[in-house]
Amino acid sequence: MTRDDVIRSTATHIRRVGELVTDCTANLNKRAVVHDASKWSEEEWPAFEKATPKLADLEYGSEEYKQSLQDIRPAIDHRQQNNTHHPEFYPNGIEGMTLLDLVEMICDWKAAGERHTTGSIVKSLEHNRDRFGISDQLYAILMNTAKELGWVSE
Repeated sequence: MTRDDVIRSTATHIRRVGELVTDCTANLNKRAVVHDASKWSEEEWPAFEKATPKLADLEYGSEEYKQSLQDIRPAIDHRQQNNTHHPEFYPNGIEGMTLLDLVEMICDWKAAGERHTTGSIVKSLEHNRDRFGISDQLYAILMNTAKELGWVSE
């Protein structure tokens, strides 16, 4: 292989990686547009409209919070069954998810934490680590991602 062949091969590889990353970002952009669109459905909206103001003042993961969710369980089940970024969508939970599901999930957890006076992505990750059986390795990756995005200070 000549030097020119190596240059062409390297440039082709770099361009191809860029195309594949663009495929990923296009998928994420689509997810951003349709995220939890099922919340507007008749199966979900009446329950979420009623429960959201109550949930905002409750500590995420507290017994009161869990009870408020139980009060709207059919709406939550519908949302989880119709949105792949929820571990509950998959029979095997987190292990059934894709990297793109995980990116949308952590963004969802970050935004959800911002709706609570005491919420934070760190609390969400810690709580959901046990809830979904997140491995140490995946927990570290999710935490590293939150740090890289500037959501967590060192």
